[in-house]
Amino acid sequence: MQSSKLFSLKDKVIIVTGGTGVLGTSFVNAIAEAGGIVIITGIDEQACIKKAEEINASGGKALGVYANVLEEEQLAAAREKILNAFGKIDGLVNAAGGNVPEAVVDNDADIFAMNIDGMKKALVLNLWGTIIPSQIFGAAMAKNGKGTIVNISSVSPKNALTKVLGYSMGKAAIDIYTKWFAVEVANRYGDKIRVNAITPGFFLTEQNRTLLTNSDGSYKERAHAIIKHTPFKKFGHPDDLKGALIYLLSDSSSFVTGSEIFVDGGFTKFSGV
Repeated sequence: MQSSKLFSLKDKVIIVTGGTGVLGTSFVNAIAEAGGIVIITGIDEQACIKKAEEINASGGKALGVYANVLEEEQLAAAREKILNAFGKIDGLVNAAGGNVPEAVVDNDADIFAMNIDGMKKALVLNLWGTIIPSQIFGAAMAKNGKGTIVNISSVSPKNALTKVLGYSMGKAAIDIYTKWFAVEVANRYGDKIRVNAITPGFFLTEQNRTLLTNSDGSYKERAHAIIKHTPFKKFGHPDDLKGALIYLLSDSSSFVTGSEIFVDGGFTKFSGV
């Protein structure tokens, strides 16, 4: 296969949950740029529709669809809408998730009085917000006989990070789910359905902005500590994730499943010494 086609997503119908977030928007743009038909889902229906209109106006193909990743009926309705429009689903990017303020444990907080409900909320959002869409949209891929799922992990469960316990637990669970589900679908469908993950390092998003920056935009001590521990000595840009995403969604990774691609500027590889 020619290299130009190897990384092509031409005419592949790919769903991005959380498609209007900072990272989700970069994923959506990458898929459209690679020739894919991108389905933008999220809980802000108008934002999804607006982003789809922008892509369509620029010559791409996109559809904005409302869906909460924790609501099975909404996801099933979205699936039928997508199938009615395009007849198939080729890929899913589970970009919905993120940190939950109630699950943050401040440095001076009583460690034996954590907000358990907040922890549960973060775990449900990140883990079940990945599993449920994979169930709903993955069923259409299985029926079609081919598909690719890309989960979004994090550097947070690789080593203990202060404050973000709930988020870290959710992402740690996604790590084992990615491996487990990759093996299970391979046992049933061979190489026709693949499941992998991208592990981003630190990017400034709306969900972590208050943890990392002051109201004037300057960096907090936590942000400086992260940059110091990152060999590239900077935060990532959302576009830095595009290459890994296209690789995992395209035929160029046809023998890759159950894997993680780290896009973290070396954060997880640096001992600090």
